[in-house]
Amino acid sequence: MIAETVCSAVAVAGLGIAAVTAYRKRFLAATRLAAYALVPAGLVMTGAVKWVVDTAFSPTAWAGFGVLAIAWLLFMTTRAVERRRGGTRKERRAAAKAAKREAVAPAASAPSLGQATGRSPATRPEAQPATKPASKPTSGGTDDFSDIEAILKKHGI
Repeated sequence: MIAETVCSAVAVAGLGIAAVTAYRKRFLAATRLAAYALVPAGLVMTGAVKWVVDTAFSPTAWAGFGVLAIAWLLFMTTRAVERRRGGTRKERRAAAKAAKREAVAPAASAPSLGQATGRSPATRPEAQPATKPASKPTSGGTDDFSDIEAILKKHGI
């Protein structure tokens, strides 16, 4: 009984504030306030307030919320472990089977290793491309700042 009265009073007050806001030519805000104000009235009319009051003071309902919280916690824990391991057990098995199918025999890659000279083909002198010597600055680095100096002079700095 008290909850219904409080919700009705909140709805009437919210509609009053919405009317004042509409009077100030702020129609979008007034519409939003009216929508918020009608929620408590709708909850009273549907009987949801009575259900909430009955639930709030029921030890069985609180025990049910506790069981739901434990279930949620267990679910999230298993999801976190699954992500750390890289998927479900079924997904890991499928990935392992695919890796076995795609695995190459150890002797199959031996010819691509090259000769056993101690040097890889990329480090032999004949395999290295000729490189150009690095270019040196033309005027000792003063050209690098000439455009900056021009901008500063233009602005009188």
